[in-house]
Amino acid sequence: MNKISLKLGYWSGMISALTFIIWIISFVGIAVTSPLFIWTNMADYLEFINSNSQFFQYLAKSFMIVFSVSFLILMISIGELVNPERKVLARSSIIFTILFSLLSSLHYFIQVSSVRWAIENNNLEGIQHFLQADPQSFMVAANMLGWTLFLGLSTLFMALALKGEQGYKLIRIALIINGLSCFLGGLGYLTQIDLITFFFINIGVGVSLLVFTVSFARMIKK
Repeated sequence: MNKISLKLGYWSGMISALTFIIWIISFVGIAVTSPLFIWTNMADYLEFINSNSQFFQYLAKSFMIVFSVSFLILMISIGELVNPERKVLARSSIIFTILFSLLSSLHYFIQVSSVRWAIENNNLEGIQHFLQADPQSFMVAANMLGWTLFLGLSTLFMALALKGEQGYKLIRIALIINGLSCFLGGLGYLTQIDLITFFFINIGVGVSLLVFTVSFARMIKK
């Protein structure tokens, strides 16, 4: 693995971990500064956002864009470590990571730009289809496709690519747990069981990706 790949792997891993830490801080900030919101209709949503600070919401969404890009670079760097006979698995992982990164970054960028501007200017026609707050909106479905199917396949294929490599046991375990959490979270979304979706996407994916990114960055540092 050349020096450029090492540096990219280290810094992308650290940035990915940092984004998750900021996401956790934002999640706590949202819980502290505003009551729990459950989608009912557009009027209730507008009243809610006008009555409560959206700072932590936009902070979390902005850093998820950063995560989508840094995670893609991280997976490309890891792919450089794989033995030649397992490169096809790493390349498959990277393809799924690209799909995940595209859907996720597109979703969150729309939230912090077009959706925010439309609400500020009271240009609300058709906006509900793009709202993250509405669990049945088009953009939520696209984002969930990225965070469940494509991210899950991305990490599982990379775990298979690293099979047999020395020193990657914890990384592989984290990748496998993440993949399974993504699929179970997707199942919860499709069956509309919010508790399953919340647990596996927020906790299962969050913890496993944090362990994965920190572990990989520490391994390179050593």
